[in-house]
Order: sequence, then C-alpha cells, then structure tokens
Amino acid sequence: MLYVKRDAWGNLQRVESAAFEGMDGELAADDQAAQEWLTQQNAEQSLIQLKQSDLDMIRVLDDLITVLISKGVVRITDLPEAAQMKLVGRSRARHALGGLNQLVGEDESGLI
Repeated sequence: MLYVKRDAWGNLQRVESAAFEGMDGELAADDQAAQEWLTQQNAEQSLIQLKQSDLDMIRVLDDLITVLISKGVVRITDLPEAAQMKLVGRSRARHALGGLNQLVGEDESGLI
C-alpha cells in the first residue's frame, strides 16, 4: 500500500510507503501512476546528485590544472584564451577567500 497526496487537479505530489500527515489517499503498491511518479522522483534525485558531482569535479580539475602549471607540466599559455581567463578568474576568487583553506579541510568536512 502506498499513501499519497494529490494537488487540486488530482496529480500526485507525494507518494510514501508509510502514512503521513496531509495525505489524502492510498494506492496499491503496483499502481502505474504511483510507479511513474516514483521513477520520476528517482530520476530527479539522480540529476541532483550528478549536478553536485559536477561541482565537486570542477574543484578537482581546478586543483589538477593548478598543480600541472606549478610543476611546469603545462603553461597557462598552452590553454585557449577563454580557459586562461576562467582559470585566472577562479584563482582570484579563491585567493580572495583565503584559498578556501578555511572552508574545506583535508577530510572534506568543511563548511561546503
């Protein structure tokens, strides 16, 4: 049994396996509309996780490029001008925040 809340037009707004405050109906566990709603919610959650992963990877790539430049493996001038401008802008922003050292520690348990 699934417990649901619908909007004024009858569209599912929430589907839970346990009763919850504000629910206004019940559906069988194999109800097609409920299964479609749950699939949609799973897809949206996956997209949110992917977006967060993208943000995390941007930081990794930013740090990697900084290391490669500092070790002389690549020069910033080897990169396209647009990339150079973005890297310089990020570098300035990170420097203005103290290199983000206060925000993120080695164990990634900082404020962000």
